[in-house]
Amino acid sequence: MHKGKPEIKSKVKARIRQRIRKKIRGTSERPRVFVFKSNCYVYAQVINDEQGAVIAAASTQEKTFKEKNKNTKNKGACEALGRMLAGRLKEKKVDRIVFDRGIYPYHGRIKMLADAMRKEGLVF
Repeated sequence: MHKGKPEIKSKVKARIRQRIRKKIRGTSERPRVFVFKSNCYVYAQVINDEQGAVIAAASTQEKTFKEKNKNTKNKGACEALGRMLAGRLKEKKVDRIVFDRGIYPYHGRIKMLADAMRKEGLVF
């Protein structure tokens, strides 16, 4: 039986994710910020891998985000998402993080999100 393209793509993405995750661990002092991009939205979660718990999350799909921003996928939206997530982390007294870009290259929207978080005072 011939393997289809989607099956091969998902295995490649899983390998990339595994390779990155091998080097990056989130702790209670430095939680991991994981980014996921869908076709329409961008999601970011702050995870403590020691406990397997999500500390904070933000997405461009939230009602509060959509009220302030017109677009949900462009660089401006990612910058606003980074500021929003950084604010939520400041409330929880987290100022040091580990950035997990997932399977995405570190440029464009992912870089804008990370730079916005850095501008808000997060260290990584």
